Amino acid sequence: MSQVGIQELLEAGVHFGHQTSRWNPNMRRYIAGEIDGIHIIDLMQTEEMLEEARRFVGELTSGGGKVLFVGTKKQASDVVENWAGKSNMPFVNRRWLPGLLTNFNVASQRIKRMHEIRGLVESGQIELLPTKERMNMQAELAKLEFALGGVADMDRVPDAVFITDLKSEEIALREATRLRLPVIALVDTNCDPGHIDHVIPGNDDAIRSCELVISTVGSAIEKGAGAWAVVEEKRRAEEQARREKEEAERKKREEEDRARREQIEKEQAEEKARQREEKAKADAAAKEQAAKPHPQAVPDEPHPQAVPDNPHPQAVPDNPHPQAVAPDPDPVAEEAAKTDENESTEESN
Repeated sequence: MSQVGIQELLEAGVHFGHQTSRWNPNMRRYIAGEIDGIHIIDLMQTEEMLEEARRFVGELTSGGGKVLFVGTKKQASDVVENWAGKSNMPFVNRRWLPGLLTNFNVASQRIKRMHEIRGLVESGQIELLPTKERMNMQAELAKLEFALGGVADMDRVPDAVFITDLKSEEIALREATRLRLPVIALVDTNCDPGHIDHVIPGNDDAIRSCELVISTVGSAIEKGAGAWAVVEEKRRAEEQARREKEEAERKKREEEDRARREQIEKEQAEEKARQREEKAKADAAAKEQAAKPHPQAVPDEPHPQAVPDNPHPQAVPDNPHPQAVAPDPDPVAEEAAKTDENESTEESN
């Protein structure tokens, strides 16, 4: 929705406040006057402050921030749910669960429990349970849906809170103030604007007034959230492309490393095969060399100059040559021979 003018605010009845007897003195600066005992809100300030609130939530959501819609009264319940759903924001439109913000750790456990039961219902596994247990679980789910159905996707504390009625949502305001969260609120003349960061003076009882203010702020939130979704989608696409590129480069490096290792292993295997072949050739050559006789070794055949087994033709034969000169007799040997002969003759006799 575009910027809202005074005419639209006037037609929606945003200028009507409460009775003068029920006013809050802190709202004095936003009151233009009174008619028939009813305070009239200054729409000039309402227009200006509504536009300021629109800018704030637009900048917040365009940067990825989350705004929690809170409106449990009948006049705002359906509108809050509608615009929160359009902008994909969490909302509370039935009952505020105490500690939803200040004790979010416990609330997140209840949200997790709600998702678990939802999963059982959607998958049909809940029908397999005993009747009593199934009925108890269904009742628990209904209770959780009533209190936490609008914040089922809220995984963290929101960045801001938009409240439509400070009187009805006193606990929500107290928790947001305690956590120092920015608060945007539609403030009537009977409320205290002291703890509100972005006050929107206006009637919080009329359906048209609540619808106009909520739709104005909700449209700004929807626009900012849509812009953030586009940026986030682009960022995710770039991140996915970067991851795919890195994955492709990693696989390429792995392939190159694998090819390099295979080449190195192949070269090493060839080198080992070559070394084994050279060693085999060397061993064969050594065996062949060992089988051959050494050049200086005595051959099996007699050397031409070697002495044969038979006596040389010029050797002296056993029979003396007729012309050979006999050696001189040895007197001792002859005497010994004669003695042996005499002894043999005596023995024979």
